[in-house]
Amino acid sequence: MALNGGADEAEARRERQDRASRAMGGLLLRGYRMLGSACPRCGTILLQDKEQRLLCVTCQDPEGDLGRGLRIWGGEGPLPSHSPPLLSPPPPPAAPPPPAPRPEHCEGAAAAFRGAAPGPPEPPEPPESPGGGAVGAARAALLQKLLWAAQELPRTASLEASAQLCGLVRACADALGGLQALDPPPGTAQPPPKP
Repeated sequence: MALNGGADEAEARRERQDRASRAMGGLLLRGYRMLGSACPRCGTILLQDKEQRLLCVTCQDPEGDLGRGLRIWGGEGPLPSHSPPLLSPPPPPAAPPPPAPRPEHCEGAAAAFRGAAPGPPEPPEPPESPGGGAVGAARAALLQKLLWAAQELPRTASLEASAQLCGLVRACADALGGLQALDPPPGTAQPPPKP
């Protein structure tokens, strides 16, 4: 029965990561910014709203909180529902640890970037994206985060951090797909309107 318990745990973890990815994608489309720092409690990438408040979609139940208007950490104390530590970027490691094997669900994303030379720690600004306005700005921000996550994935030794980066890549890709449906790039054939 131990094998079944492990499978149940893995399935529950996958479901939590999927919920967090969907929540992140929805919040990114609503104007939240994805930060380069992670929650010290669970390691999930943090989001920030326009009032500079931080949000961890894993520690703050995405299903419940997002549906009820969000309980967002305002920076005055610890995240609701758990005690300190305060949210701040973790200290940089002294030396990068040796790479660890990647889970098979990350291999596709990692394989695409294995031959690339290591990039700068901060993602470069993407070129002007088609479709100006809010959709263009959202697309540019998502592409920047996607590039950052793709560059970090080969350097990440932790299995949990790799899974988080894969979730971030998936959330960015899903959000980009949603943006493309709103405003397809120029030159893309659009179906004729239905009569």
